[in-house]
Amino acid sequence: MGDVLVFPHQAFLSLGSNLGNKVENLKRACEKLTLKGVQVQRASLLYHTEPVDYEDQGWFLNQVVQVGTLSEALQLLGFCLEVETELGRERTIPKGPRLIDIDVLLYDQIILNLPMVQIPHPRMHLRRFVLEPLVTIAPDVIHPAFQKTVSRLLKECRDPAQVIRLDVSEL
Repeated sequence: MGDVLVFPHQAFLSLGSNLGNKVENLKRACEKLTLKGVQVQRASLLYHTEPVDYEDQGWFLNQVVQVGTLSEALQLLGFCLEVETELGRERTIPKGPRLIDIDVLLYDQIILNLPMVQIPHPRMHLRRFVLEPLVTIAPDVIHPAFQKTVSRLLKECRDPAQVIRLDVSEL
């Protein structure tokens, strides 16, 4: 029987794509994260989501994954940015169309507030496209800054954007 690797850190990542083969983009992002030692442990279903902030673009395909990692928070963020670059993300329009977007939502129960990164993600509690998939895989996870479950945050979320869970047969 092989050794089971226990990861000391747990994180939740939000993945999104609205260009190219969106399903493939999300799948490839998870594969590339795995190659960097970030193990996807649970994944939400896929959600077709209305764009937020910059609305003049196509709808997104979004997903939240729970990962285990040996990496510290900033190293995990670096891996996410590397994967975005490797998959061809170009940052031309802020909040605009993208092949892949990977955000660190939560990392253990830390609160990190640096110029380049904030954990928990500073807008996750305002985004239905993040909370709905997150609740399906970790409804009782506590947001460390608000001390509320993500289920409670979803109930309190006032984001009117449409978030539609895809049936596997639609893929």
